[in-house]
Amino acid sequence: MNSEIHEGGCACGAFRFRAKGTPRRVALCHCMTCRRVHGSAFGAYAIFPRDQVEMSGALKTWESSEDGRRHFCPACGSVAYMEFVSRPEVDLPLGAFDETGLFEPAYELWCVHREPWLPSGARPEYAEERTA
Repeated sequence: MNSEIHEGGCACGAFRFRAKGTPRRVALCHCMTCRRVHGSAFGAYAIFPRDQVEMSGALKTWESSEDGRRHFCPACGSVAYMEFVSRPEVDLPLGAFDETGLFEPAYELWCVHREPWLPSGARPEYAEERTA
């Protein structure tokens, strides 16, 4: 297992995380909830096993779906992380890491909502949720 540590946090620094090793996968999500939560054309996430991520700081939680939970900093409003109750994983936003260029997305989800001006064909694309 890769023991490298990747740190990050919210815009004001009240919330911090430490992710150990390599993410299970890295993705871009064009779903309408990610678009609205990030205030951008898509969300970009590195998905780590829950037991490889340490977190500190107070957060607020929004139940964005029956299975989805989105956590954010109550001080600055930054997206801290996302999780699905049914999966032992933590989806950390790429923009929250202290370093840039750490992880490259391997696929895109919910491309049915992708902005038409974004390039396509750079990685596998799924119209909705990924199938594998």
